[in-house]
Amino acid sequence: MKPIYIHAFLLISCTLSTYSQTLEEAKDLYLKKEYAKALPVVEAEYNAKPDDATLNQWYGVCLMETGGDLDKAEECLLAASKKKIQESFLYLGILYGREYKFAQATDAFGKYGAMLKKKDDAARANLESRRKEVNRIHRMVSNTEDIQMIDSIIVDKDKFLAAYKLSPGSGHIDYFKKVFPSEKGADATVYFNEKETRMYYSKPDKDGVYSLYSKEKLLDEYGNEMKLSDNNFGLAGSANYPYVMADGVTIYFAAQDEDSMGGYDLFVSRYNMNNDSYLTPERLNMPFNSLYNDYMMAVDEEKGIGWFATDRYMPEGKVCIYTFIPNKVVKIIQSEDDDYLAGRARISSIKATWAEGLDYKDLIAIARKAPDIKPVVTHDFEFVINDKYTYYKLSDFKNRTASNTYSKVVQQKKEEKSLSGKLLKLRDSYASSSDNQKRSMTEEILNTEKKLEQLQTENKELEVQARNQEIQSLK
Repeated sequence: MKPIYIHAFLLISCTLSTYSQTLEEAKDLYLKKEYAKALPVVEAEYNAKPDDATLNQWYGVCLMETGGDLDKAEECLLAASKKKIQESFLYLGILYGREYKFAQATDAFGKYGAMLKKKDDAARANLESRRKEVNRIHRMVSNTEDIQMIDSIIVDKDKFLAAYKLSPGSGHIDYFKKVFPSEKGADATVYFNEKETRMYYSKPDKDGVYSLYSKEKLLDEYGNEMKLSDNNFGLAGSANYPYVMADGVTIYFAAQDEDSMGGYDLFVSRYNMNNDSYLTPERLNMPFNSLYNDYMMAVDEEKGIGWFATDRYMPEGKVCIYTFIPNKVVKIIQSEDDDYLAGRARISSIKATWAEGLDYKDLIAIARKAPDIKPVVTHDFEFVINDKYTYYKLSDFKNRTASNTYSKVVQQKKEEKSLSGKLLKLRDSYASSSDNQKRSMTEEILNTEKKLEQLQTENKELEVQARNQEIQSLK
C-alpha cells in the first residue's frame, strides 16, 4: 500500500475511533442522568449528525433538564418522535406541561403510555407521576388571578432592589450583606418598617436552610432577635425575602417547599396576636407564582402598586421586576379559553392584563418615581429640658455638671438595655427548662430583675438632677 493511502486510512480510522469514544461517553453520561456534563458532548455530536434521531432525543432531554433553550428542545424531541423513539413522547408531555399546552401534553403522554410494555410498572408509575404534575400545573393556571400588570423591568439579579421605589410610609428594603457586614454573606434581604423600629430578615442555619427573624430597636441599636416561626411556617424548605405591610400583621415572603412549582414560591401569612404566632401561609396564585423562582413581593399602599421579582424566562444573572395594581379582594379569571389563561399565567403580554379604556401612564410614572428622602437627623438621645428646649447630644448642654450627670444616664441606659435583653432570654429559657434547671435559674432571674429595677430608679433620679442643673444655667 502506498504511503499516502496508508496515511489516509490511519486518519479515517482515528477519526472513527474518536467519534465512537465520544458517542459512548455521551451515552454513558446521558444514561447516568448527568445531563449538565452530557450536554456539551451531546451537543457536539448532534451538530455533527443533526438528523440522528437518538442524538435529537438526547440533546432535547439535556436542554430540558439543564434549563436550556426549550424551543430547540421541542424541535429535537419532535424529530425524535417522528422516528418513534419512545422516551421522546414522555419528555414532550413534560415540556408541553411546562409551557401550559395541556392538550398537547395529554396527547404526548397518551402516545408514550401506549408504547409501554404491560409489565413495565416503573415506567407506568413515572408516567402517572408526570401526569399528576402537569394536572397540578393545569389547576394552577385555571386559578390565575385577574391582576393588572402595568410595568416590567429587567435588572441584574445582584442589584434588583433598585427597582423597588417604595414610598417612605411603606418602609424600605436592603441587602442582608449591607445591613449585617460582620456576618457571613447570605443571599437574603432585610425589611425595615416606616419608623425603623423593627426589622425583618432571613438568614441560614448551619445546614443552609433560611428562616425568618425580627429584631426591635432598643435605643440606638437592634436587639431581641426573634424567630418568626419555629418550624418555618410548616414549610419544608427555606423562607426568605420578607415584607411586612403597614398594618404590622400581614407578611409576604418567598419559600422553598416540597410542593413548590419552581424554586421559590410567594406566600402570605398574618400574625395572630392571640397566641403570638403566624397563621398557616397561603401560596399566591399565578401569575405571581410560576415554574421558576418568584420572590420579594412588596406592596406600597400609598402609591397603590406592588412589585415582585422572578427569573422566569430570564438569562443567567438577570431577573424581571413586575409592577402591578394590588386587588383588594382576590379575583380569579373566569375563562374557558386555555390559551388565554396560559398567556395570563405566563404574563405573555402586560397590556393583555389592562382593563379596557384605562390609561396607566400616570400610575407607571408614580411607580417609577423614587421617593423624596428627607435627610436623616441622627440623635444620640432625646432629653426634654422644658417646654422650650429638647436636647439630642451631650454638646447641647450649657451646664458642664448637667452634661456629666446625663452622661452617666446614657451609659447606664446601655447597661439597662443589656440587662433587659439578658432577662428576656432567661425568661424564655426558664419556660422550656426542667424543674431542676428552673430552681437554679430562679436566683439569677431575681438578681437580674433587682439590678434592672435599681438602674431604672437611679436613671430617673439622675434625669431629674441633670434637668434641674441645666435649667439653672438657662435662667
